[in-house]
Amino acid sequence: MYLPAPEMTANQVLQAFHHDAPNLFLGAAIVAVGLVAAAFSAIRRKFDPVLIYFALFALLYGLRMWMESNLMELTMEGSPLYAKLSAAVDFFTAIPAFFFFKAAGVLRRHATLLCYSMGIVLGSLALATFAFGPHRIFYRIANISMIAALVVVIPRSIIKNSDNQDLLVIRPGLLIFIAFVLWENIRNAIGLQLPNVEPIGFVVLLGTLGYVAARQTLQRDRQLGEIQKELEVARRIQLSILPAAFPDSNNFRVAARYVPMTSVAGDFYDFVVADETQAGLLIADVSGHGVPAALIASMVKVAATAQRANAADPAGLLAGMNAVLCGNTQDQFVTAAYVYLDAAAKTFRYSAAGHPPMLLLRNGEVTEIVENGLILAAFDYATYTNATQPLRPGDRFLFYTDGVIEAANGSGDFFGKEALSALLQQTSQLPPSRASDEMVSALQRWSASQDDDLTVLICDYAPLD
Repeated sequence: MYLPAPEMTANQVLQAFHHDAPNLFLGAAIVAVGLVAAAFSAIRRKFDPVLIYFALFALLYGLRMWMESNLMELTMEGSPLYAKLSAAVDFFTAIPAFFFFKAAGVLRRHATLLCYSMGIVLGSLALATFAFGPHRIFYRIANISMIAALVVVIPRSIIKNSDNQDLLVIRPGLLIFIAFVLWENIRNAIGLQLPNVEPIGFVVLLGTLGYVAARQTLQRDRQLGEIQKELEVARRIQLSILPAAFPDSNNFRVAARYVPMTSVAGDFYDFVVADETQAGLLIADVSGHGVPAALIASMVKVAATAQRANAADPAGLLAGMNAVLCGNTQDQFVTAAYVYLDAAAKTFRYSAAGHPPMLLLRNGEVTEIVENGLILAAFDYATYTNATQPLRPGDRFLFYTDGVIEAANGSGDFFGKEALSALLQQTSQLPPSRASDEMVSALQRWSASQDDDLTVLICDYAPLD
């Protein structure tokens, strides 16, 4: 383990610290900026070359400022490894800078070769330093290479590249930084003993980058606000296509609860017919989420309305909806189920298109009603059939979308059909409105985070006579 030179005194350390305090503070601030950029890149979970190269550049630049301070040199005096490491970091620092300028659009296409050339030259000098130790010739090669790059290529790229609005703001700071770097390399090349002012140029560059970042953040906030307003309008429009409360009836009591995962969703339900003796109840679930699914849900509404003449024939209604939707949903599909309740004939007819089975609660027992055909909007040759059964007083029907049974808890376990059937039995004495509320509450307690749209629709056949 390396130990400091014994002649180093506390007074020397204190003097070195006072002399280097501005650079030490500035180096720490630059390293912090690099860490913030790296953190943003990690949060985004995608490779962003601008952020990555800038983070590397800032981290190496701040580290170089610390390693070149008198305090560090005094502390590590006599360590050959530290001397090699300090020189290598000096060479490496410029490499991510060139790639940052390229990723940010500063360099024109013909200057792309410059990045790789400088990377090879500076990387080779760093490796040579590790192998043979610091040498004046290595610094001379680096100084000449940097001067050539800064004078010949980069200014032309910056001046000619005027299409990028952000670059118009960054350009002054970048030119100032380049001027300071150029001066520092000229000073080193001719051996002038003058203070190193390059960090001032870096701070100016950081200031322009910070201004652009702040402006882009404000712009994104405004755009996000506008999107939120548009989504709120879309949410109100989507809610408007859902039916109002089922009209008062001497035979049917109906309630529905719709809980979208986002502002708008792909779940949909409708009362195709609703009067004293008939109830035609439709539920549908569009694949996907968000605005695309909501747009398709609006098309489902149009398709269902166009099939009102087939309200008493569930299979015919679904076939007609499929004919309307096929070829018009951009490869998204729809599952749906429809039941027609006929109080006069005391029967119900049911058909579905790839949708979870309807549950029938009768005399305390839950039965799945299954009559599934192919999903809607995917196959123009799909056909559907009806399941017809007697309708008895006290029957309770439950429609739901797959987000209900696939709601997962913290362990990844689905809520499932069995739990839903048990919940249907437990709420059998409650009116449909309260029963549907209890179901939604139970699902929300089960799953802390909602990963899909939730819709439940309950219908009681409860004739007054």
